[in-house]
Amino acid sequence: MHTLTERDIRASLINVSQRERASLLLPALDELAWDRLDYLGWRDRKQPMVGCVVTFLDDEPTGIVLRQSEGRIRARPQCSWCEDVTLPNDVVMFSARRAGKAGRNGDTVGTLVCAEFQCSANVRRPAPPAYIGFDQVAERERRILALRGHVDNFLRDIRDSA
Repeated sequence: MHTLTERDIRASLINVSQRERASLLLPALDELAWDRLDYLGWRDRKQPMVGCVVTFLDDEPTGIVLRQSEGRIRARPQCSWCEDVTLPNDVVMFSARRAGKAGRNGDTVGTLVCAEFQCSANVRRPAPPAYIGFDQVAERERRILALRGHVDNFLRDIRDSA
């Protein structure tokens, strides 16, 4: 992931109003390990049910704001982005308003995602060997590419629905 500034991040948000964009609390950007992130995801500290995700689509930073569902998930869900089945963290349902007119009309899209957006760390953990000769490095790279594809597709769906 390329390093982003506060200005880059705020300008990238495609499914919020100017007021909502300005009111978001950003993470401590200088403390992030940008080279180990496949996307930037964080929770707004003053709005605990709000999360934000920024990635690069078509070489441009593109971000969305998500809202966590208030309902409880009964079974142990799998994150739709990192697809980790041995997660050390919670997975929650988030919904995001679509960009443009569709979003202003109330159209939303939902997904199950790691509650604190730990997907980048999850896909980098060594996978348990599935068989003799299992290539853990290749599996790690496959999982990283799959994560990037899932995040990109979700954000494209939000962006391109306008």
